[in-house]
Amino acid sequence: MTIAVLGATGMVGSRVVTEAAGRGHRVLALARRPASDVPGVTPVGVDATDADALRRALSGTAPDAFVLAVRSFPADREFLVGATRTVLDVADEAGARVLVVGGAGALRSPGDGELLVADDPAYVPAEWRDVAAAGVAQLRTCEAHPAADWAYLSPPALLTPGDRTGRYRRGTDTLLTAADGRSWISAEDLAVATVDALEAPGPDRHFTVAHADGTPSA
Repeated sequence: MTIAVLGATGMVGSRVVTEAAGRGHRVLALARRPASDVPGVTPVGVDATDADALRRALSGTAPDAFVLAVRSFPADREFLVGATRTVLDVADEAGARVLVVGGAGALRSPGDGELLVADDPAYVPAEWRDVAAAGVAQLRTCEAHPAADWAYLSPPALLTPGDRTGRYRRGTDTLLTAADGRSWISAEDLAVATVDALEAPGPDRHFTVAHADGTPSA
């Protein structure tokens, strides 16, 4: 496939670029200041919120799929929603699939199915509440585009750089936790799950993954 990765220089996006290229896919690495020396990867400078600029950047390339892996801290809901809407619109015009790597806040709390993780202080401390709420708004933006071919991947509560094990657990729209209550995955294994979902799309528009044993490495 030809896969366009937006947010290609971030923690998740950069690992998706490496994972996809390592499997032999052609990768367009889109970012405001892109850079890559990975074989099979073409850096593309673009602002994801500018629909016209995005269309121009992708002119003649026709990606089979888009991965949107942009984040903002402090939270910038307007940026996140705008970028998501732009990518959905452009991908819909191209007939391409979109996989949004979003936030854990949009998941249901494992202790209360009526409570979103974004509103559960057990998983989201006060300083991260706005970021979690922006992720919920991002999912709602996807849901407002029912005709587009999209899926929203929520990571678990803790996402950190780590080892690539190639193994993970997959769930639907409820936060996955281990027996000890931890909810974690490495950015490397999240990238594995992302490319897996592009190669073999599942039935769920909103799904999540977690580390196979749920315990962060030392």
